[in-house]
Amino acid sequence: MIQIDKVEVFGWEAAIRGMRNSFNSWDKSDSRYNADSGRYEVGPADIELMDRLSRSGPSHAKFLRYINVTLDITAPRYWWAEMDTYKVGTVRNSCSTMHKVQAKEFERADFSCEHLDEESLAALDTLISVMNRARDRFNNCGKNKDDWWQMIQLLPASLNQKATVQLNYQVLQNIYFTRKDHRLDEWHTFCRWIEELPYSQLIIGKRS
Repeated sequence: MIQIDKVEVFGWEAAIRGMRNSFNSWDKSDSRYNADSGRYEVGPADIELMDRLSRSGPSHAKFLRYINVTLDITAPRYWWAEMDTYKVGTVRNSCSTMHKVQAKEFERADFSCEHLDEESLAALDTLISVMNRARDRFNNCGKNKDDWWQMIQLLPASLNQKATVQLNYQVLQNIYFTRKDHRLDEWHTFCRWIEELPYSQLIIGKRS
């Protein structure tokens, strides 16, 4: 399970200005801010140059780093462990497990369990019950750290966690080509989201 929302994409003007610095070709730029739509619209001449550079390798495509994306992602901890591979050019502010693990009662909806069979779901329900008993003891019996440990060390990798993330188009390009054929469903969903971004051909290398 993965949920993506509150997406913002910005930095087009600086990306195009920086891209054209190498060619002293600022006068050829045909991109403009459209006051009616409230969006920055990339013109045909700029998109042609951006396409060409984005296909020419990371050093030529460094203008992609100026195109920033912020979003909220809710995903299981096993997915976040892989996402954390992409440390360069990313920022992540997550909901705190350490400080808020006891804030609400655990329930199935807190976990990515869509592929579990009945036996595995029963095991998850048992684990949830054990963690909830530890939570009740922690909240109602003096906040004993031993009870806190029962929750922290039993938390499965399927626990869903929300984070606000900042990254850029070059990071997304790396993610797309290394994860689009991954066995996790979450990566397939994430890569389909990349394909829907503005001017996504700059990332995936084909016209959208």
